[in-house]
Amino acid sequence: MALSIGIVGLPNVGKSTLFNALTKKGVDAANYPFCTIEPNVGVVKVPDHRLELLANISKAAKIINATVEFIDIAGLVRGASTGEGLGNKFLTHIRECDAICEVVRDFENKDIIHVDGRIDPKGDEETIGMELIFADLATIDKRLEKLAREVKSGDKDAAKQKLLFERIKVALDAGTPARSLEYNEEELIFLKTLNLLTAKPMLYVVNMDDPKNSESFGWQGEVIKLNIKLEEEIANLPEEDQAEYIKELGLDESGLDKLIRAAYKLLGLDTFFTTGVVETRAWTIKHGSKAPQAASVIHTDFEKAFIRAEVISVDKFVEAGSEAKAREMGWLRTEGKDYVVNDGDTCNFLVNRV
Repeated sequence: MALSIGIVGLPNVGKSTLFNALTKKGVDAANYPFCTIEPNVGVVKVPDHRLELLANISKAAKIINATVEFIDIAGLVRGASTGEGLGNKFLTHIRECDAICEVVRDFENKDIIHVDGRIDPKGDEETIGMELIFADLATIDKRLEKLAREVKSGDKDAAKQKLLFERIKVALDAGTPARSLEYNEEELIFLKTLNLLTAKPMLYVVNMDDPKNSESFGWQGEVIKLNIKLEEEIANLPEEDQAEYIKELGLDESGLDKLIRAAYKLLGLDTFFTTGVVETRAWTIKHGSKAPQAASVIHTDFEKAFIRAEVISVDKFVEAGSEAKAREMGWLRTEGKDYVVNDGDTCNFLVNRV
């Protein structure tokens, strides 16, 4: 499954620098508001040391990581919904994203201007939060106008949607994001048609000089503290030098790796693997996916054609040292259509060939 994350924030908070560090695309990150006009899009490999372990056992010719797409849009300012700055038209570029990453500034630098003239992370988060709410209100109002006509014609689904969207509108009017409400399964289907920004999971990146700072911000969502400029320096080193530099800094991993892992956790995603002499590959699935659903990530036809799966955890596969030894030890299990695939499973799916 494709995974995409939209990056938002005020101008000059480090959004484009974070994007550069993640994607190494070298987009403009100059010190003036609205440096980013057109959205920047980049695809990033999901780091996973298990791939190399599997590839070594299978003698795989290549390794294919799972990927995440990041979309960096123009900075928002207070009043964007009414046309301030560049307005909020660029928010349309991230409505299809799975999650939103908001970059918040918490560093002092007189050479890098702040659009509001002060460093106030909580105030900045509130500004962006309200601009996303205003954008969603515009979407809700437009849909309610259309539903009012459909309800009059006797459309029962339209009546259900109208009740749901009116409830969300009340919350938005009160400054509460749509993700704060509870929904049943049918409502979630209706909600998905709107692509509301405030319904998406939020990941906050606080750009600060000292990420070890213990300050708690109390925001609803995952909070990652990074020195984004330092992360860009790490990302620009040759890959073979990065691990050593990270170790010298007293860190276990780069902040970017931590960010990507946090995104997986936030979205409830797991990784399973396939491996052989041709390739070792990571695949992304929703947590709790059953074997046929996991197989469909490889090819959509595999879900209906699913027969069974041969499964072994990465740890057991590495311990066995070969597929033959894993079979001999009885660690390579046969699982049916009700098997829930776990993070770290290595799978071989057997399907009907048409």
